[in-house]
Amino acid sequence: MRCRVSYLLRFYLLTVLLFIAAKVAFMLFNYEGHDFGMADVWPTLWHGLSLDLSTALYFLIVPFLLTLVSVWVRVPRWLYGIYCVAIAVAFSLAFVADTSLYPFWGFKLDASCLQYLDTPTEAMASVSAGYLLLRLLALAVVAAVMVWLFPKNPQSRTASLARRLMETVFYLLLMPLMVIGIRGGLDESTTNVGQVYYSQNQFLNHSAVNPVFSFFSSLEKTASYVPDYQFMADDECERIVAELYPTESVGIDSLLTTPRPNIVIILMESCGAIFTGLEGRADVMPRLSRLMQEGVSFDSCYANSWRTDRGTVCTYSGYPSFPVSSVMKMPSKSRLLPGLARTLAGQGYQTAYLYGGDINFTNMRGYLLGTGFGELTWKKDFSAADQQTAEWGVRDDITFKELSRQIAENDAQGGSFLIGYSTLSSHEPWDVPLQQFDDKVLNAFYYLDHSIGTFIDDVRKTAAWQNLLIVLLPDHGIDYNEVNVEDRRHNHIPMVWTGGAVRRPRRLQQVCNQSDLAATLLGQMGIPHQDYRYSRDVTSSNYVRRVAVHTYNNGIAVTDSTGRALFDLNANRQIQGSGPAAEELIRIGKAVLQSAARDLKQRN
Repeated sequence: MRCRVSYLLRFYLLTVLLFIAAKVAFMLFNYEGHDFGMADVWPTLWHGLSLDLSTALYFLIVPFLLTLVSVWVRVPRWLYGIYCVAIAVAFSLAFVADTSLYPFWGFKLDASCLQYLDTPTEAMASVSAGYLLLRLLALAVVAAVMVWLFPKNPQSRTASLARRLMETVFYLLLMPLMVIGIRGGLDESTTNVGQVYYSQNQFLNHSAVNPVFSFFSSLEKTASYVPDYQFMADDECERIVAELYPTESVGIDSLLTTPRPNIVIILMESCGAIFTGLEGRADVMPRLSRLMQEGVSFDSCYANSWRTDRGTVCTYSGYPSFPVSSVMKMPSKSRLLPGLARTLAGQGYQTAYLYGGDINFTNMRGYLLGTGFGELTWKKDFSAADQQTAEWGVRDDITFKELSRQIAENDAQGGSFLIGYSTLSSHEPWDVPLQQFDDKVLNAFYYLDHSIGTFIDDVRKTAAWQNLLIVLLPDHGIDYNEVNVEDRRHNHIPMVWTGGAVRRPRRLQQVCNQSDLAATLLGQMGIPHQDYRYSRDVTSSNYVRRVAVHTYNNGIAVTDSTGRALFDLNANRQIQGSGPAAEELIRIGKAVLQSAARDLKQRN
């Protein structure tokens, strides 16, 4: 048994060491044009280690199973040899291709390289024969070295039946631990590329990513993650989109007292309008409903999507959502989107993000850093006791206090700042410390509202309030009782601007999307927003075609002041709405989806 366990341990550790060595080689061969020093190597290796450890476990599965079988029968030695050769070649291809292609692509190896297999001549035309020969030589040498390094299987035998049974039980007990390791732990998030991102220097983030994991994790996304939505001719599609999304602000209705407020954007988890006075439930969220009266309320705002990862991108990038695709989970794409943090950083703003949960979930860390957010504060930055206060992490009343502290600290330092913040307690399992309603869902939103009210009261007392704009809006709505995706109320969300920087109370009735926040905010600040081609300034006089587009799992919902229509992509038919008006809404929704999918695919 000792020989077999030693073999597995040596195999696993060698795989991890090979991944680490590949990172060092990647950084050394791609140092030119990138700002980093030797002091950056260790942090990069350390932050990438979790992904290396998990990825190495995938490749341990075959030796593990062969070793388990060998407890009872003799396993031919050549089986281990074939496997070692196979993964040595695979690793060599990944390491050399990743290191060689990065200067051309600027992002980590993923399955998009497979598209060049259809046109190898064009792919090779970009490099010299000498370049190709050197890479082929590197492939052969690296693969040969790895074959030589991988340990050879010990053909030990266990003498007695009892020892064989004990060893079998031991291996069976190891299986759950391997699954947990592959998954990346027991938290809500599973192993993903974004978990290793730690720096504003994208090269360091890319260096930390395991190229083998990056490639295999992108296979499904490259093949079908962004389907081709071809509902109409491209010129017709773009004409509709151009009419729908004016990219300049003209004759805006001023909402603010200053063009350069300090900004806090609060994404309220799952907080649909059905829990507010907008839909007749001011008793559930009385403070938010009161803020609608005191500040600027966008009464006819609709969520773009139904998931946090989608809604976050819609909010900060002013980008549409997709029925089966999460742009946040595509690091090579999401980092190329426009971002409020990046735009405001260009105007001298300091940027930060706060979240009480696992910021690696759905590649959130990668998206935030890639679009310009600087300092990130998340669950691991709180005490061990705070981390256990809610199922998803640190509950809202605690993180709201941290938000207040960050506002005061940034204000004291002077200069402009943007802080993004995502709440988390108003989410299943609805575990909150207040008990106001027997209904646990209503109770969770009452708790969120109480936390918001306490936060507003605290900040209002400080000097920071005078120049502060606080934007409150949800990431998405939820199903509740009879309200589901087919109901208009499912997508209806509150968006409220409050703070000392708000000029006067207003109730805006224009139908809009949460993705319109970006252009509306920048328009109020006098900052150009042409990059946000799918975001509209709601206060601009050229905002004429007032519709809201929402996508759900394989479906599109489109709303305007006259009604609502739904189109099911699986069934390829309209399932709600009738008449010419509904048909026009569906045509608009299809055009937005087709245009956005095309735009996303072209972002390289």
